[in-house]
Amino acid sequence: MNNINTVIFDLGGVLIDWNPRYLYRKIFKTEEEITWFLENVCTAEWNDLQDAGRSFEEATDELVSKFPEHEEAISAWYARWQETIGGAIPETVELLTQIRNQKKYKLYALTNWSAETFPWALNNFDFLHWFDGIVVSGIEKSRKPFPDFYHTLFNRYQINPVNAIFIDDNYKNVAGARQVSLPTIHFKNAKQTKEELKKLKII
Repeated sequence: MNNINTVIFDLGGVLIDWNPRYLYRKIFKTEEEITWFLENVCTAEWNDLQDAGRSFEEATDELVSKFPEHEEAISAWYARWQETIGGAIPETVELLTQIRNQKKYKLYALTNWSAETFPWALNNFDFLHWFDGIVVSGIEKSRKPFPDFYHTLFNRYQINPVNAIFIDDNYKNVAGARQVSLPTIHFKNAKQTKEELKKLKII
């Protein structure tokens, strides 16, 4: 019997297409150059600190001091950040729409996202205003997969995790959710996620 009353979505990679390669294809000539830059300069670990609340000014200054020859590309990460967004992922937005239209479930978003860039997303994606609440890592100064970040969502909105389902494309975040007793769907694509939501009788 389905006792789920709450559906929690990740945003980037699930509902919103974010990929820094969209920007850096305009700056570098080859995919190999982009790969090297993202693995050695503007790394995922570096970006995680902005998601956890560090300012882009501090982050940019740190990298420019280490890699002055890449100052233009480093500075573009924030200055041209909107160019890393490919738009909404329509098939997943359709799943969100189906769940919302049933009026049976509370809807929340739990996102690793910089406090400095999230206002742009709110202004550009209407569906973000469908959620009953959004918890943003950069505002909270914590992030997935750390347990306290999930608990911020639970406590703020009186969510019992055993009655919820969480959808995220990053397996580390899925594993973190499971550690705090939050059932999950590891998002790979909208079709696979739709099948899992059907099995749970959510759609």
